[in-house]
Amino acid sequence: MKYFQLILVCVTFTIATSCNTKPNTQITNTNDYNVYLNSVKNESLEQVKLDFNFWEQKLKNTPDQYPYNAKFACANTAIFKLTGEIASLKNAEKNLIFANEKTKYNNAGYLRSLSRNYISQHRFKEALALLQKAEINGENLEQTQLMLIDVYLELGNLEATEHYLSKVKNFKSFDYLIRISKFNDHMGNLDKAIQYLEASLAIAKSSNNKALIQWNYTNLADYYGHAGRIEDSYNAYLKALALNPNDSYAKKGIAWIVYSYERNPEEALRILDAVTKENIAPDYHLLKAEILGFIGNNNQKERQIAKYLTKVSDSNYGVMYHKYDVLLHADNNSKKALTIAVQEVSERPTAQSYDLLAWSYFKNGQKEKALEIVERYVINKTFEPEALLHTAYILKANGSVEEAMKLKKELIESIYELGPLAEKDIKNI
Repeated sequence: MKYFQLILVCVTFTIATSCNTKPNTQITNTNDYNVYLNSVKNESLEQVKLDFNFWEQKLKNTPDQYPYNAKFACANTAIFKLTGEIASLKNAEKNLIFANEKTKYNNAGYLRSLSRNYISQHRFKEALALLQKAEINGENLEQTQLMLIDVYLELGNLEATEHYLSKVKNFKSFDYLIRISKFNDHMGNLDKAIQYLEASLAIAKSSNNKALIQWNYTNLADYYGHAGRIEDSYNAYLKALALNPNDSYAKKGIAWIVYSYERNPEEALRILDAVTKENIAPDYHLLKAEILGFIGNNNQKERQIAKYLTKVSDSNYGVMYHKYDVLLHADNNSKKALTIAVQEVSERPTAQSYDLLAWSYFKNGQKEKALEIVERYVINKTFEPEALLHTAYILKANGSVEEAMKLKKELIESIYELGPLAEKDIKNI
């Protein structure tokens, strides 16, 4: 349920630099987070590697023990989460497939584990098929139902999402609260989403589960940012880092605050340089590219984009970065963007995917087709600022200026989320 909060707005309109925009009041302090940037010892990763080595050796000694494959997969998954190494996630998949084959796909726990792996790879339809098998199996049924909520929401099936939410409804359950929170965020009920996530944090604290508390803080930080509560967002990221000094996601969140809210791109890049030493996920390069573009360093911007493209050319990434690929290619290779967007809608027919499809048609010069898509699949079906920005441009291009202006007020309130590069375009709608 971790969300990408990098929103890369790849639009080629003539944009005067926004560097002269007066920054907001500074709320960050380098003294608060420098210690985490200079952190050398990654205790979490060291522990996970010990587990990795242990189960790897056990498999070498007794290769026919498929439960060891599941344990080994767990260690690989943990490495992926900490480092962004896609090979580790794929190795986990291979071991989980082996365990499922040995049990003839009749072990609900193994089915859920492989489903989680596919969710991480954005292979949601395959994840759903496995969960449906696990549901029929019936073992630990509630755990399967909770995961069905995750997958149906990712696939845009709100009716099924609500159906399973009603089955597991329990406001004293951490697992239920984080899902009803995400559902409310999806529906545009941000205050409720925050309320539920704050309640889940209280439960995580009472259980003294460090990993859950850390996860909760980073997600609350995201929501606080959406709500314009930037200082609360910053403090929540810091609390996550206090629990795990190597939390790359929290550091990226602070970098975004420094860049988008405080308009200090150089400091944001310094933070990200530290992050990319411990996590090799491709999207960090796009965030660096955006910031470099903001300060007018186009040579370095192109270098970061090239690094991103090199990484995602690895077939192991599959469809994981299709959203970013569409946005990146929409301006300079709109046909390629359209091809990817069509595939994304087929794999994941959500309002956000249709937004990418509409944007691709728009950048291909097919503004009427783009309008048809947003009117049918996007407007009033998603509240993501990025989709609203695309919709405003499409409406305006099709002569619906008044409708585009209605979105302008909301977009102005979303400048922090969209980033400085979008500010002038929003104000000129």
